[in-house]
Amino acid sequence: MARSHPPEPDPQGMQALLIEYLEWMQATNYARRTVSYRRKYVGHFIAWCEERGVTRPGEVTRPVLERYRRELHRHRKKDGKPLSFRSQNGRLSMLRSFFGWLARQNHILYNPAAHLELPRPEKRLPRDVLSASEVERVLNQPDAMKPLGVRDRAILETFYSTGMRRSELIGLREHDLDFDRGTVMIRLGKGKRDRVVPIGGRAAAWVEKYLAEVRPELVAGRDDGTLFLTYRGIPFTESRLSQMVHEYVKASGVGKSGSCHLLRHSMATLMLENGADIRYIQQMLGHEDLRSTQVYTQVSIRKLKQIHDTTHPGARLERRDKES
Repeated sequence: MARSHPPEPDPQGMQALLIEYLEWMQATNYARRTVSYRRKYVGHFIAWCEERGVTRPGEVTRPVLERYRRELHRHRKKDGKPLSFRSQNGRLSMLRSFFGWLARQNHILYNPAAHLELPRPEKRLPRDVLSASEVERVLNQPDAMKPLGVRDRAILETFYSTGMRRSELIGLREHDLDFDRGTVMIRLGKGKRDRVVPIGGRAAAWVEKYLAEVRPELVAGRDDGTLFLTYRGIPFTESRLSQMVHEYVKASGVGKSGSCHLLRHSMATLMLENGADIRYIQQMLGHEDLRSTQVYTQVSIRKLKQIHDTTHPGARLERRDKES
């Protein structure tokens, strides 16, 4: 009896066209993470469609997309919580981009997702932000008498001084630091944009100590110039770096949760509270849109509290009552 072969994939089916779309994204220099997310979440939509007998992009109509939007709203994660409106918005935006590309490539006549109403994402504030004294408690956690403690202190200081993202710190090379000028070149940050940011004298001193005393002992095999290395002589993974910083935050006893982004949030908030212009913070953080940075103006409550205490009549009366 002859074996039956699986049917050939439909070259005009959404699965085949997704592969073509991802290849186009890679060829036009989209960030690797962006390509990965599109593969995952557009793939989820295609699988959902196939379960309902919809396999070609021309079969996807506005009602199909509306039904999928409702499905996302009803979806529950493993912990029983719903998808945030930000996540729903992101997944539907990916479909809008995918179908827009299909229309431009003449695979479909029009983009059925072009006028799909997207959920409005929440304007969420960072859950926790450290005060200056709390940051110092975190920075002092690594044991600087040990080589890996020196490395970890240099990492924490770099996060706090520059506000760079986790992936950006992992990608740093030795030659990206200019100690004479006190700057760091962050290459291919979010959106594949390079930027130069200042690094403070204390952070630079810890990095120099790490480079002189620790890194030469960590290098294993061929040295590609990665600045911060694990004890195995290889670059950090994102999860390992987050775990390390999280453990130091927890050990500090500040009573707040977070990891690499906690130091980024704290840097931005403290600089604003001390009078930095928000556009300088935008440049430090690598935000393309100022609206992404403006969340920190809402976090800077301490400055607002000072102004409230000195200008609000009720606050002044309360102080006089206490004095009497």
